[in-house]
Amino acid sequence: MHIRHLIALTLCIISTASLYAQQTYTELELLTVHEQITAISTASEPMRFVDISTDKVAGDQPINNTIRLKPKEGAEVHEDGDILAIVTIVTERWRTQYALIYTTRPEEAVTDKQIHLDESISYHNPAVSMSTEDMTRFARRIWNSPARYRNVATKMHHMTMRLNNIYSVGDYFFIDFSVDNRTNIRFDIDQIRVKLDDKKQSKATNCQSIELDPVMFLERAESFKHGYRNVVVLKKLTFPNDKILNIEMSEKQISGRTISLAIDYEDVLYADSFDHSLLEED
Repeated sequence: MHIRHLIALTLCIISTASLYAQQTYTELELLTVHEQITAISTASEPMRFVDISTDKVAGDQPINNTIRLKPKEGAEVHEDGDILAIVTIVTERWRTQYALIYTTRPEEAVTDKQIHLDESISYHNPAVSMSTEDMTRFARRIWNSPARYRNVATKMHHMTMRLNNIYSVGDYFFIDFSVDNRTNIRFDIDQIRVKLDDKKQSKATNCQSIELDPVMFLERAESFKHGYRNVVVLKKLTFPNDKILNIEMSEKQISGRTISLAIDYEDVLYADSFDHSLLEED
């Protein structure tokens, strides 16, 4: 091998190795913290895993995309520049790390930290087949699309609850439903439940109801006067013909009205595959 080829190969190996070099805390983003100041760190998508490397820092996750951090002790134990912990955050598509550095001056402590993509490393999370951002985009376009179902509805308490669309996207069902309230009484939503119920209920037998845990509801409205529409996302499932998929909406007391929509297995079987043209900009 010619010497110049050997040098070129060596430089190539060194360059490639540098791309995968191990990272030390001195290369991490530094966040200064103080025991009297709570540091809030927020991501643009849900955090699936958070690790604080030592017990010198207290932390919790009040909502799915936000964590709170604060040193447990102050200047009587720590000095300026002490490294208290390394915080690792893994979201649906990214991971990042920060080194928490103690400061004796509260005015230097970070209070609000927004996690930026240029501080993160792209990460394939095996537990996430579709990100919340993509799921929301799919659901929003379905919510804005014309209704394809006209014959699946329930009438009760001068209200009509109807199925608009069912789409199958990846590992999920997107079920679009709406409620028309023909009364002048506002409906204050207590909860929306999704269940598998027996299609035929006999007084002689116990009815079996299986509660399902929705992955997401597109809308979080707590009340409506005349019209309501939402998209619920469920993990794909199959169920026998003697079961129906029930979406039940109940009202807060004192009125306590309840209305439910029964979706037959045949309707689920013929769920449309998602048309990606729905994601095109208007």
